[in-house]
Parts: sequence; C-alpha cells; structure tokens
Amino acid sequence: MPGDDRLSAVDHLVVLMLENRSFDHMLGFLYPNNVSDAGQEYAGLTGDESNPDPDGQDVKVRRIEATDAHPYFMPGANPGEGYRPTNAQLFGSLDPPSPPVATMQGFVTNFADTLVLRRKDPRQTVLPGTVADDIMACFAPETLPVLSALARGYAVCDHWFSSVPTETMPNRAFACAATSQGHLDDHAHSFTCPSIFGLLDGHGVDWRVYGYQNMPLTSGNFPDIHNASTDHFGVFTDFRSAAQADGLPPFTFLEPSWQSTGNSEHPVYDVALGEQLLQEVYRILRDGPGWERTLLVITYDEHGGCYDHVPPPAPCTPPGDGTIGEFGFGFDRLGVRVPTVLVSPLIAPGTVFRVPDGATPLDHTSILRTLERRWSLPALTARDGAAGDVGAALTLPAPRTDDVLADVTAPTAAAHNPAAGEVSHLQQVYADLVARQLLPGQTPVLERSLPTRFTSQAYADFIQAHSRSG
Repeated sequence: MPGDDRLSAVDHLVVLMLENRSFDHMLGFLYPNNVSDAGQEYAGLTGDESNPDPDGQDVKVRRIEATDAHPYFMPGANPGEGYRPTNAQLFGSLDPPSPPVATMQGFVTNFADTLVLRRKDPRQTVLPGTVADDIMACFAPETLPVLSALARGYAVCDHWFSSVPTETMPNRAFACAATSQGHLDDHAHSFTCPSIFGLLDGHGVDWRVYGYQNMPLTSGNFPDIHNASTDHFGVFTDFRSAAQADGLPPFTFLEPSWQSTGNSEHPVYDVALGEQLLQEVYRILRDGPGWERTLLVITYDEHGGCYDHVPPPAPCTPPGDGTIGEFGFGFDRLGVRVPTVLVSPLIAPGTVFRVPDGATPLDHTSILRTLERRWSLPALTARDGAAGDVGAALTLPAPRTDDVLADVTAPTAAAHNPAAGEVSHLQQVYADLVARQLLPGQTPVLERSLPTRFTSQAYADFIQAHSRSG
C-alpha cells in the first residue's frame, strides 16, 4: 500500500530514458520458465510465441545470441513507427477495430511492408540479409549482460507500457508533462503545456536535465523548461561530477547521444554502446556517496515497432486537458510494453514489480506520480493523477551493500557501424529546436536554416556550432 514502502528514503530520483525497444525484444527471455530468482511470476516469453508472415506461415520468436552475425544491430532495419504502423502491429490494420482488441499478430507483416519502404530510401540503413522474420528476434540475457544483470539484481517491471501507441516525441511529452496535447507523431517538437520541471520549480524542488555531449533536447520541449536558468542543464560529464560530489538534485533526467553512432539504442544503432552507457550510469551512482538514497529508473520511450506479445491495456485515463487527439484518438489506451528496470539498494534482488490486478497499469506517467508522491506535488493532468507509482518496489529496511555488476562486462561496440552515415530523426528534431532558438543558453543562430547537406556530420556540426556544450 502507498505509504508502507521506503519511498521517503529516496532523495534522488534519476531517470534514463532510451529509445525504441519493446519489452520482449530486450527482456523477454530474462528468466527461464518465467519465474524470477525470488520465485515471482514473470510475463516473459515461452519460446512458442509467433506471428504470421505475409504468406500466412507462423514465425516463432527466437533468441539473439552474441555469436550471431550482427547481434547489436538487430532487427536489421528501423521497424515501423507511429500511430498507424503501431495499429498494424497490434490489430493487423492501420486503423483500430471497435472495440480495439489487440491480437499482437501484425509485427512480421508490418515489418515486411516497412522493409520495402526502407530499401527504397538511400538514407535508411538496412543490413544485408535482413528479412521480415527478424522482427521476432529477441535478445538472450547473455547478449545484454548489463541490462539483464540489473533487471535480475533489482526490479524489472514486466507490465510497464509506453504512454501512447505511437513514436518518440509524444511519449517523451507524456513522461515529462502527462500529455502530448493531442499530438501522435514526431512532427511536434515542442509543446505549450506545463511540465514536471515547472511544477518542481514552483514547489521549491530542484532538478537537472543532462544531455550526453550537447545540451539536452528536452530543454527545448516546454516553455517552463526553456525559460529555466541554465544551471539546470548540463552534459554527461556534469552528471558524473554532481554524483561524485553528492550534488544530485531530487530529480535528474538523463538523455543518451542522439546520433546514429550514439548510445540511444534506437534501431538499428549499436546496442552495445547502450549497454556501456547503462554500466557507466550505474557505476557513477553505485560508487557515489548518494547511492543509498538513490532510485534509478531505466526505461525506453516507445517500442519502436519491435515485437511484444502482451496486449496494451485499455481503457486508461485520458489527460483531460481539453486537447483533441490526431487521427481521432482519445488517449484512452496505452502503448506497447517497454523495458523498465528499477535500481536501488532498497529493492530486493529478483523483484518483478507490477501493480495489483485491477489497479492502473504502470506507464511513463508513473515516473511523474512517483515524484509527486515523494515530494507532495499536485498532478499535472488526469493521466498522472490516476497513475500508480513505484514506491512499493522499495521494501528493504536497510540498503543493500552488494554490487550486481561487479563481475559483469559490457559488450564491445562494433568496429564498423553500418548506420554511421544515417541522420537520426532525433538529431533532426534537436537541430530544429536549435534553429528556433529554443535551447537555454545557446549561441544565437544568425541564419536560422537547417543544414543543407543531409548528413549526420552536417547536423552534428550545426548543433555544435549553435548550442552550448559542456
């Protein structure tokens, strides 16, 4: 029950939100027989799950092994994203049926359609030999040793859903503001609603947002964060320094690197780099003086078209902010399951954390609800007002002293990144925010035009020239 846990012992909530992976794709094979080391039920894969291909033949799930040809670039191409492709994956049609009962049987056929489009676009990376069946490939725990060790060593949330059945920016908006103001695609790069950052400011609670190499993209998404003082922002080295000096605020939001050569884990970028980032974030916190009072939430903004077998729950509470959803969507059902791991010395190993049957399922607004309960804040919208928080995962009377990554080595990044020349769409979003002068403390853009050369380096140069870096 709320109030019976150790949430009040947490002084630092740190959130690392990565990109575009589903729960089954990353953690479906975590526990053999789907029972955790603590004996708790786990909603993972049995190995018998399947989807029909375009010819009606069943394609079963399979394990991505570290010995495979290119394991960390699976599924070999960027799957379909957005509201309508997600519908195709969930329902087998671009528009949801009525009632919207998800069969989770459209992933292979949608990936087949997506591969046709990707191969026609020279700007898109498709690994040689990629086929539609590859969308059913899910990582073996040994292939993701860092994420898997953290999930087993602390708490894995096996019923945590993205907030919206669509792509990145609406889900990141829900994670920070509990609404996307009706938007269902990544064309909206900024919003006009209040966010958690302004809410924290208004109640005297400190916060920081850290980008990886440049100022965070999030800093340009909402008016109350854009107008905040620049001491709220930094890069990854600033995060490291703050943690080592016991200087982390109550809320810290971390971003990965957005380039195709970065560590965001967006398909088809190098997941090994994401594993290295996870290890580094854990090491910084675990070895810092504030570890005993820290809760780290690792999550992914959306499923990115990757396979999952659990239907998203419906109905759910709409934001109730008066905005009308695109495509006639009522924001009354959640998106696909995403991997979420809770890391704290107050969490028992082998924990599988989910809300009780009948309670509001966990989604990205559960981060907001956790902050709101811990620091006695009002809700931003009806969605986070109805959300569950993660306090009940914190059950230990005293902090643990073991180190779950003591003997774990992150995988090595590939010598050649086949996606190295691809322009990340979030790199483009970032450049647009720079061009519109929406990043705090940035160098003025004298000619507010985006790069004329459509290359990753051109975008990186533009961002570096006009944004404040650490």
